[in-house]
Amino acid sequence: METENRRRELLTLLQEGGEPVTGNELAKRFGVSRQVVVQDIAILRAAGEKVLATPQGYLIPRARFEPVVRAVVACRHSREQIEEEIGIIVDLGGKVLDVIVEHPVYGEMRGNLMIASRRDLSIFLEHLSKTEAQPLSALTDGVHLHTIEATAQTIIKEIFSQLNQAGFLVR
Repeated sequence: METENRRRELLTLLQEGGEPVTGNELAKRFGVSRQVVVQDIAILRAAGEKVLATPQGYLIPRARFEPVVRAVVACRHSREQIEEEIGIIVDLGGKVLDVIVEHPVYGEMRGNLMIASRRDLSIFLEHLSKTEAQPLSALTDGVHLHTIEATAQTIIKEIFSQLNQAGFLVR
């Protein structure tokens, strides 16, 4: 398949899919290496496409019809408490869009998470475990921010309340 056609098909697949697709799945589908997929994604991003890389795979977020409320929450906890923290958020109906830390040399560092369910959380934790990678919060002694979203401000308030009760909020 010609490079431009593959990229066009890749873009269409991500725009219409709505669900994350792993680099390995895309490589298999298009008969190329995973590195070629990574390069294609980089080219699409450079062309202005909003392709997100998440622990579940690549996706292009769809426009929403339900109201969305966003907030940024500052937390601190150990690596072992990641599941509890994010579990509180998703169990109450929130979605964790990212994790942000302030690095002393590089400034703000952000990782896309897009975790909206216990299933997404399990996939994230499995990747973290398999790769033995450190979470971004390891760079800042556990202090980090999350951008979260929900369909109502009352959900956001309940998330903050539960995170506070669990001792995760930084005040």
